[in-house]
Amino acid sequence: MTKSYASLSGIKSDIEAGKTTVEKLVQGYLTNITANARLNVFNEVFEQEALARAKEVDTRIENGTAGKLAGMVIAIKDNICYKGHKVSASSKILNNFTSVYSSTIVERLLAADAIIIGRCNCDEFAMGAANETSFFGPVKNYADETRVSGGSSGGSAVAVQANMCQAAIGTDTGGSVRQPASFCGLVGLKPTYGRISRHGIIAYASSFDQVGPITRSVEDAGLLLEVMAGPDEYDSTVAQADIPLFSNEIKAPGKKKIAYLQEALSSPGVDSEIKSTLVTYIDKLRAEGHTVKPIAFDFLEYLVPTYYVLAMAEASSNLSRYDGVHYGYRSPAATDLQSTYKRSRSEGFGKEVKRRIMLGTFVLSAGYYDAYFAKAQKVRRLIREKTDEILREYDFILIPTAPEPAFPIGRQEKDPVITYLSDIFTVQASLTGAPAISLPAGNNIKGLPLGLQLVTKHFEEQELLNFSKYFLEL
Repeated sequence: MTKSYASLSGIKSDIEAGKTTVEKLVQGYLTNITANARLNVFNEVFEQEALARAKEVDTRIENGTAGKLAGMVIAIKDNICYKGHKVSASSKILNNFTSVYSSTIVERLLAADAIIIGRCNCDEFAMGAANETSFFGPVKNYADETRVSGGSSGGSAVAVQANMCQAAIGTDTGGSVRQPASFCGLVGLKPTYGRISRHGIIAYASSFDQVGPITRSVEDAGLLLEVMAGPDEYDSTVAQADIPLFSNEIKAPGKKKIAYLQEALSSPGVDSEIKSTLVTYIDKLRAEGHTVKPIAFDFLEYLVPTYYVLAMAEASSNLSRYDGVHYGYRSPAATDLQSTYKRSRSEGFGKEVKRRIMLGTFVLSAGYYDAYFAKAQKVRRLIREKTDEILREYDFILIPTAPEPAFPIGRQEKDPVITYLSDIFTVQASLTGAPAISLPAGNNIKGLPLGLQLVTKHFEEQELLNFSKYFLEL
């Protein structure tokens, strides 16, 4: 078992002291991956390539020419394109498909001398909150193998949790970085929508999808954000804003005004230990001199339905390209064009993806567009305006990341609506495009990790990181 490092700075210190090398680190992680294969974390491990790159990075470190991520071994979610490597979004319909180009974030990570050790299992097309919809089977939580890892970036989270890499990259559409980070006791950052390029990310819902890091420390999250963020000619939705040196500028915050959702404490659907954890942190913050006040969010009951109407509509559109004609899975039973479409899509997509495509197609259909999709767009605007109003008065909104800790594998199948409701606290930031971070907040009585979430104003990631670092030290 290789040593577990809290952050990249610890790795760099050991490399400088001659205690380890990047090659030894990679070998250690590969050993851990093999030892924990039962967790079903990786769809593919880039073993030989990672070792070869490690030797190159070691040489650059010796020469003093290494990039800022030298020593950082990362895993990427299996919906992030990497030229010459397979990418499947954990779906049968893309099984064995090889990417012909790299995503912008992969190019930026490699340019900074990060080493990509493999591609991680995820919910099929990032659709799920448990990592149970994957064609390759569920990912198991390292803290309790009978429990889910969270989704959709569950493989990415457990890869870090089980010390198979130092950090991992996931995508967050409705909470898919933050919720698995919470279930695995890690830091999960969803940046402002438009902060990081989506070029080369297999789309689920284009107005929500955002890349985010899963790490053990706030510093590493800031460093990865710094490397991945910034304008990109291939993605017109990326903001042209300057990129601060997030990791270098993490400093103690002054006294802040923090709002917390009173429904998080009053709702019977929120786990009692999560409520008590939230109360503990509220008391700590008040004792430190911060202003912490309860607020009511008028549109709470509309968050999940609004998100799912819009996300499923966008998924219906985005996934129409997987038709058995251009690339990916084609049914061997197809006999003509119509049967190629029907059979390839019905055989290639899993149950949850088909459910979301059908719901999305329904809300976009001629008779129901105004009743569902157009109305959801209007409600999204109201949710954004109300959230912005709160954040004009307060610096942060403090809420649980999820209403419960990691739940048992297999529960999702009984009622998908219960699973959709598990997104109640994460979709607000997704609907508004605001940055949010999930922070580890200890374990419950069964040893399962718990997480709390901070949301702040658009493009205020520096303030979010500053306060997160302070929050973890309370």
